[in-house]
Amino acid sequence: MDVPLWLALIAVGALGIKLVRPPMWLVVVLLFGGYLLADSFLAPAVDSFAK
Repeated sequence: MDVPLWLALIAVGALGIKLVRPPMWLVVVLLFGGYLLADSFLAPAVDSFAK
């Protein structure tokens, strides 16, 4: 069975929010920070660290 990456991320994110119950402001800050970091000059360093 092939599951699209976006669907897997939504499922893991929803499960994490349901079980861990982080504050919504923290979820928004992490998503927005990741979005900004992906388009910055630090993106290659984060990419090599993630692999």
